[in-house]
Formats: sequence, C-alpha cells, structure tokens
Amino acid sequence: MTTNQRSRKRLCAAALIAPALFLSACGSPEPTTSGGGGGAEEGGGGSLSIATGGTGGVYYPLGGGFATVIRDNIEGYDATVQETNASVDNMRLIENGSAQLAFSVGDVVSDAVEGAGEFEGSPVEICSLGNIYNNFMQAVSVDGTGIQSVEDMAGKVVSVGAPGSATEVGALRILEAAGIDPETGVERRQLGAAETVAALRDGTIDAGFWSGGLPTGALIDLASDGDMVLVPIGEYAEPLASQYGDYYVAEDIPANTYEGQTEAVPAIASPNLLVASPTMDEQLQQDITQAIFDNEEALIKVHPAAVELDAATAGDISYIETCPGAQAYFDEAAG
Repeated sequence: MTTNQRSRKRLCAAALIAPALFLSACGSPEPTTSGGGGGAEEGGGGSLSIATGGTGGVYYPLGGGFATVIRDNIEGYDATVQETNASVDNMRLIENGSAQLAFSVGDVVSDAVEGAGEFEGSPVEICSLGNIYNNFMQAVSVDGTGIQSVEDMAGKVVSVGAPGSATEVGALRILEAAGIDPETGVERRQLGAAETVAALRDGTIDAGFWSGGLPTGALIDLASDGDMVLVPIGEYAEPLASQYGDYYVAEDIPANTYEGQTEAVPAIASPNLLVASPTMDEQLQQDITQAIFDNEEALIKVHPAAVELDAATAGDISYIETCPGAQAYFDEAAG
C-alpha cells in the first residue's frame, strides 16, 4: 500500500477515538511482578507500562488500544498507559525501567541510540518493535496573526511543544532552517497539543508546532472554530534530512484532513516507532508485536493512524536494531 493510499484510508477510517476500547487501559502504571520492569524482562506475566504522550495527541489513545490488545491476547500480562511529554521523556523512562514500552519519533530514537542531541554522551539501549505510523510535523496559527509561513513567526510568541518532546526537537530545527534563532528570534512557549490550542484561542500565543498522526484530536477541535491556519513547512524537509538524517520526508497533509482545510498543505513526516529494552524477554517481544499487528482493525477503531500498521515494512529501520522477537514475527509474517 502506498503512503497516499494509507493517507486516504486514514481519512476514511472509523471514529477518532473509541473510548470503551482504551479508557480501561489508561491510568497510573502498576508495578510489574518483580519490579522495575523485571516481569517483562524475565517473562512469566506481569504489568507493562506504555509511555505515550499528552492526551491531545495520538500516542495516548493509540497506546490505550495497544494496552487492550496486549491484555486480551497475551496470557498473564496486563498493560497500562502513562501520559508523558512524549518522545525524549519516553526514552528516559525505558532507560530507567519506569516503562517497558514507549512511543517515539524517528529523530529522537536515532539520537537516543547514537548518544546525540538530548542524549549527548549517554546513548540509550533500546530496540524497535516496529514502525507504527508516520508523524506529521504540523505548524498552526489562526486568522488575525498574519502568520502564513515560518518566516512570519519571527518576533512572535510561538509554542515549540512540550519539554522533552519530539515536537520541540523538530520545531527548533525548523525555526533554525528558516533562519530564525529559536533562542532569541521568537518568544518560546513549551506547550502540548491541547495547551497550544487553548493558547491560540485566548491569544496568548501566535503560532504553535505539533508532531503527531493525522488527524490530531486537538487540532480537529481547533479547526472547528473556523479560523485555523495550517502553515506550510514541507520546504524544510530536505535541509533537515541533509543535516540530521533520512527520517525527515516532505509529505502533504491531505486536503480535508481538518474542517475547512480544502487544499493539501506541505508538511514534514517522520516515522513513529514502538521501542523496548533489549533485555525484554524475546518471546514477549514477539507476542507484543503479534498482538499489535494482528489486531489492526480493532486499533483503527481507536485511532485511524493505525491503518498504517504494516508488518511487511515495520522492521525496515536503518538507525535502530529491531528487537529479535519482533524480527521473528516479521519473518513469519513475510513467510
């Protein structure tokens, strides 16, 4: 299936969130049977904590769906969802054993593996359970601010995403690529998706960035006001890819993704991965991967981003090792 086909499928998918499927999976993480993630490492049952993101994005509801299919398909295991500041924080939670599974976007995963960026000199030991769906970096404003491009953000109040998020990493890089010093060229705010929407509505910020799947719930809400402006940023994909890595790709947000958005808007897409510690039991790695990829239809009902689940390509990632248990599942699926 091509990316464009997946995008069209995504837009025709079922409702954005099916609360009954995932709300029971959310909440504070429960301890594993042997503490600190030990149950996951040793096998034999326990509770798995999934580090996600804010409630206004995609990681949180989709993580709830993952928790449900794990609980329903892997004997002896429960799963819960942690609300977090997303990608960077999630790598720390895997590292210290506070989470056993975590969502993260490709640029942050690469930095974590290499010990670069936020992880300078301290690489994180992680492996991938697969490429889940594409994140879209989305730059938004509202009518009346005069912002139609990233260059127009100079001197404005701009949310670059929550601290420790992939949004923040990408937003700072985009501002730099546009010739704006992210330290002095804008008044920075660090807000999640829902907070960014609230701040745009009350006029305390002029623009904001968000990195997430399509459509993003908080932006659906903002678009319903009728004055949301999606700022084109696709032109910065190539310079970012040249400087940082091939996980930045120019791709349009399809027309009609959001209410009132009648034309495609150039954006930047990056892969979202589900990662784990390499110490996790290999059979559990395989069981989790199978539970997720074999239950695509149920997960689409949680969030349409799950339409991009594809076992044939999920292990094709150059900058992180695929967990051996996940690779075993992908090999069986291909066979």
